[in-house]
Amino acid sequence: MNCNHATFLLVSLPPPPPLLFPKFHYPVPKKTLLTLNLKRNPILRIKASKDDNGQSPNWSKWIPTGSFAADKVFRLISSATASPIGQFVSSPTTFLHSIDPRVKLVWLLVLVVLPARSHIIMRFGLVAYLTLLSIWILPRNAWKDQLGRVYFLSALLFITIGLGSDGVPALVQSRTPPPAVSGLPNLPISLTGYSYVISKLGPLTFTRKGLSVGSTVACLTFTVFQSASLCLTTTTPEQLASALRWFMLPLRYIGVSVSEIVLTLLLSLRFISLVFDEVRNIALGIVSRRVNWKQLTVMETIDIFFNYFRRIFKNIFSHAEQISQAMIARGFKGDVDNHKIYFLSESSFGMADIVCLLNLTVVIGASLLSEYYLV
Repeated sequence: MNCNHATFLLVSLPPPPPLLFPKFHYPVPKKTLLTLNLKRNPILRIKASKDDNGQSPNWSKWIPTGSFAADKVFRLISSATASPIGQFVSSPTTFLHSIDPRVKLVWLLVLVVLPARSHIIMRFGLVAYLTLLSIWILPRNAWKDQLGRVYFLSALLFITIGLGSDGVPALVQSRTPPPAVSGLPNLPISLTGYSYVISKLGPLTFTRKGLSVGSTVACLTFTVFQSASLCLTTTTPEQLASALRWFMLPLRYIGVSVSEIVLTLLLSLRFISLVFDEVRNIALGIVSRRVNWKQLTVMETIDIFFNYFRRIFKNIFSHAEQISQAMIARGFKGDVDNHKIYFLSESSFGMADIVCLLNLTVVIGASLLSEYYLV
């Protein structure tokens, strides 16, 4: 018979005993340094505390939180242009305010030439001299701001040029055979301790050539920027234009339009303060609106920066148009020779100017002698 039924054996097993795990109690810290908010946004939040009362120190506000710090950029721009850069400072009045502007221009010309033609000791001596003079002449907030930036730029140039001028050895092979092959004696080792290589920084080498070139460029940069800043801070634009006109008067006999050059210089010096004011005021206007930069995309942030620069140029061109209209209203018709320029003060040559010229002669003589006696 055919059977269509099947019998299965069912075995019932008892349930397994539960596994007993030991219970460990972990101490929960009172302060959580890293908190993860996984429900809303997986953002790593960092908190810094100074002591147990939860007060944060000053450095905790500098910890980046992941958002674009455009607000700090505008604050930096507004603070950088707050100090007078290339602008006349009338107070406090120092002896440099009473020096004839023609003597100042001669000093500027000499300070541009000397760093490239003098010994390295004289270069750093000129830097120290200008530093002390800036601290003495300029207000405290002005010289701290200016010297910090100029020193940073000069140090950056010194490091990059000093290591880059002769720092990386050339990948060439000398074709000159060694002295042993040609039968010549070896060159004697210097007994004075002279070494062309000063120090090595991995693959880079700091040599005497790098020291000379780097110090020349760094000192020249510092003297040009800081001497020009001292001259513009203690001299009015009218006095500088009058001094330049006095030096350029002989060029009129060869057809040079001295009056046009002087008028252009005078307008340029007057325009410097307007440019810095516009840059600072527009940056302060953006900061005062308290824009929520975290909610903006990258393109929206870039658009704000483009609008910022566009507004600067628009205001500058507006000021230029107002100046041109004011000149036309005062009778200026484009002919500079027939339009008289009135300078507010006349230059006077006194005892202080003679002392400055004598000091300039001493500095030039010391720089020339340093090339022969300081080796």
